[in-house]
Amino acid sequence: MFDRQLDLVSAIHAKSTLLLGPRQTGKSTRVRQVLPDALLIDLLEPETFRQLSSNPERLGERVEGTGSRVVIIDEVQKLPGLLDSVHRLIELDKRRRFLLTGSSARKLRSAGTNLLGGRARLLRLCPITSNEVLTDPDFGRSWRDLVAYGGLPSVLTSDDPKSELRDYVGLYLREEIQAEAVVRSIGNFSRFLDTAALANGEQIIFSAIASDAQVPARTVRDYFQVLEDTLIGSLLPAFRATDKRKAMASAKFYFFDVGVANGILGRAGVKPSEQGFGRALEHFVWCELTAWRAYAAADARLSYWRSTSQFEVDFVVELPPRRVVGIEVKATKNVARRDIKGLLALKEDVTDLEMIVVANESDERLTSEGVRILPVELFCRRLWGDGL
Repeated sequence: MFDRQLDLVSAIHAKSTLLLGPRQTGKSTRVRQVLPDALLIDLLEPETFRQLSSNPERLGERVEGTGSRVVIIDEVQKLPGLLDSVHRLIELDKRRRFLLTGSSARKLRSAGTNLLGGRARLLRLCPITSNEVLTDPDFGRSWRDLVAYGGLPSVLTSDDPKSELRDYVGLYLREEIQAEAVVRSIGNFSRFLDTAALANGEQIIFSAIASDAQVPARTVRDYFQVLEDTLIGSLLPAFRATDKRKAMASAKFYFFDVGVANGILGRAGVKPSEQGFGRALEHFVWCELTAWRAYAAADARLSYWRSTSQFEVDFVVELPPRRVVGIEVKATKNVARRDIKGLLALKEDVTDLEMIVVANESDERLTSEGVRILPVELFCRRLWGDGL
């Protein structure tokens, strides 16, 4: 029911494609919608999995038997060895296209795969964005719903989104990760997951997280790698191109979806008047920027900035050839000078810095210092319209 931003049809016509995205972001639904006539190999089907795991050559027989020019292999990370067969089939017929979906990069990387020797492009499917919600007024959701519940389609369309999030967090993040033999102790991982959610959007200090989660610091590093490999979150690097004010070097970590973080923390459904809304709003803007980069601005670089003297800018976007945009996120309805100190401090080093505050205000305005205050929805519409 959502008009997704990712143009899979154009992508697959140009080249075979590996589509990655966390579970339940809508990969399988999307590929079936846009490529209804393609040959579908669903590795979640037990019989299909059994046949191909014992005899990978059957993939070639099925493909050649149907003569299909487009072949979908769903959840390819379950049998990463199939990529050798895919590679061979692409070589046999340069006109044939494969669309491979996966919800874990760990098994693909551990199998030594390299995107089929450059014969396939890598795309990512993110959770539902504000643009995908706002373009469907009949759906009755807004950016506030995304801040409260995140962008998993099953959650947004549910009559009980809190329960959907609880099930996702309980059944997938904890049990399925363990089932993949990624972690040895579900108890240790569960404590880490709770602690990581509390630190969501903060600088990663391994020793502090290890202490709170009651696991060794080395294990914490491994667990963060697990979250990245299974697409559950990613690191936001520090922007360090400053001379006047020395910058911190450690990265931040964000879960892939604001609703998932809210679900772990027990604050799903958070409202603007409630504690935690500001953190959730910042996370939502990170989700929007991340999806925008994946779909429309692959050359953009995203980071954050914090000086050793504790000035901070939530997001720094570098756009070729030389544009730099600083974005601060505030839940307040009245942005004051104290809210823009980080942007002004960064501008002392980056003199051509474009400064934006995304806030819960009702109108756009420009401060005397050159800081543009944008209401949340207006920021979203511009981001997905003409870009930053």
